Amino acid sequence: EDMPEDLIDLSPEQQQFNIKMRSAWMLSLGTFLVVLFSDPMVDVLNEAGKRTGIPAFYISFVFAPMAANLTEVIAAYNYSKKRTQKTIEISISALQGACAMNNTFVLGIFMILIYFRQLAWEYMAETASILLVEILIVFMTQKSQQTLLDALIILSVYPLSLIFVAVLESMGFD
Repeated sequence: EDMPEDLIDLSPEQQQFNIKMRSAWMLSLGTFLVVLFSDPMVDVLNEAGKRTGIPAFYISFVFAPMAANLTEVIAAYNYSKKRTQKTIEISISALQGACAMNNTFVLGIFMILIYFRQLAWEYMAETASILLVEILIVFMTQKSQQTLLDALIILSVYPLSLIFVAVLESMGFD
């Protein structure tokens, strides 16, 4: 049921080959687009911070993940539209996996940049927020069945992490 319509009439071997070629093409195109638009995106987020008077961190913390994860949200939505238990579980798992993967990836890159560029450590609040989100999502993914309350808790993690960073910074943590 998940096979693209143009590949249904092909043999399984030919389907696999075409799917792999299409995947390689789409990944290459996506990588090219990320490289093309990432630097201008950073400039736009910095300029938005300057014009609004809101620190660039908060602007990027809100808008960058939305832009970066829009495809996961759309894919999860399309899966959940089928309204079967299996596709809804897949969509929830995909979103939880994207959250954990993105946080781990960003934290890893962040630590590598700090180490190799010998940056001053001024990111306690942000790092604590990322680690807290990671731990909470790990506990939420251990459940065998997700409920609406679980979804609301997971949805609230994002704005609560922003508030957590703001509170820590107001308390003097960098």
